[in-house]
Amino acid sequence: MQAKPRKAVRKRASTPVYVSPNQLTLWGFETPFGQALTTTNRWIKQSRLLPWDKIVRHYDVQFKSEEGRPPINGRVVLGALIIKHMLYLSDRETVQQIQENVFMQYFLGYSSFTNESPFSPSLFVSIREGLSLTVINAINDIVIAHCFEKSAADGATSISTRDEPEQGDIWMTTLDTEDKFKGAPISETSIEIPRLPNAGKFMMDATVAPHNITYPTDLKLLDAARKKSEAIIDKLYNKTLHGQIKARTYRQLAQKDFLNTAKKKSKTSKAIYRANGSQLRYLRRNLQHIATMLKAYQASDVPAPLKERDNKYLQTIRLVYEQQHKMHTTRIHSIENRILNIHQPYVRPIVRGKDGKKVEFGSKLQASLVNGFTVIEKLSWDNFNEGQCLMDTVEAYRRRFGFYPAKVLADRIYCTRENRRKLKKLQIMLRSKPLGRPSRQASSNPVSPGERWSD
Repeated sequence: MQAKPRKAVRKRASTPVYVSPNQLTLWGFETPFGQALTTTNRWIKQSRLLPWDKIVRHYDVQFKSEEGRPPINGRVVLGALIIKHMLYLSDRETVQQIQENVFMQYFLGYSSFTNESPFSPSLFVSIREGLSLTVINAINDIVIAHCFEKSAADGATSISTRDEPEQGDIWMTTLDTEDKFKGAPISETSIEIPRLPNAGKFMMDATVAPHNITYPTDLKLLDAARKKSEAIIDKLYNKTLHGQIKARTYRQLAQKDFLNTAKKKSKTSKAIYRANGSQLRYLRRNLQHIATMLKAYQASDVPAPLKERDNKYLQTIRLVYEQQHKMHTTRIHSIENRILNIHQPYVRPIVRGKDGKKVEFGSKLQASLVNGFTVIEKLSWDNFNEGQCLMDTVEAYRRRFGFYPAKVLADRIYCTRENRRKLKKLQIMLRSKPLGRPSRQASSNPVSPGERWSD
């Protein structure tokens, strides 16, 4: 008599339990060929310096999901990002280095060496999209607070007041630090901390992170928009809805007109104006064809074969045409929220006024440097005035450390009269170029550039 087969029981997926990566030991890590890991390796030292428990838990809160497969361990993800940026590696090379290096695998929290890759290199794209500036700054605050806690445990309880910090300096207050550094991210709802004496100093400056785009010109932008519109027409064309003859785009003539002007070594403003007008007319014709083809799809209740990405391109192309048509008809060379690249329409020109690079193309960021720690306080694709960020950065310093800085080092653009008045009220020393003409004493007694700061 045959036994009856058992019914398959579907097990409910259980939430993975977080295991502290600080429990790993060198003696328990299994390595090939029976070789023990050395404590002098840089990745072993780095693994002991970072507060993995705190930053991984904060990461898990941001990427928590009860649906689908359990997420990858946060220490593996954050550790891979650290390795990538410390060694300036590509996505594929980072995964391959981790797969081959036993010390890197220990740094990521592995219990033994494995030949399997931690994850697919394409996952780096999703990781970068999910790690916003708020998450990164929150993790930075945890690392900074951990450094202060470790310094307090080692007995360094005084704040450095030297003009130039030395390597290894940690600024701490003489008061108790147990209640100030909990590793929590900065937020507007943070608990108010009693006013402590000003201590420490920090530098601030603004820069532009250049983006990888071709140098933008109106002619190249119109040519790229025209080619993309031709590709959308090819996708939309349907013999049943639009007939046997496809709408003419004159793409060969348009390409010839573009090359006749683009290949010239020296172009007059009149030739550029005519070339832009020609490309505008080609683009307008294509947009009219696209509108007609979309109406045919709507009338027949047939969904258009355009993906979400194609619809975004179409919106960008229409906006490019409106901006370029307005500049062409009014003969102006600038417009608000000007698009420079149809593939990355969020990139804006940032006027910096530097020699050789008067205009940069990328995101503008406000960064502050505190005893070796760099924190990005503000990041924007649009230009902004640095003078409006000074007091916000000072308040962020107080929320982060519990007290205001004793000294602030900044460029002249930050030092407006209003900012100087506010810093003076808070008893914060500003080291910058003074307002007005130099005094007679300063003119008669010149000093080195490093001593020309006024307090």
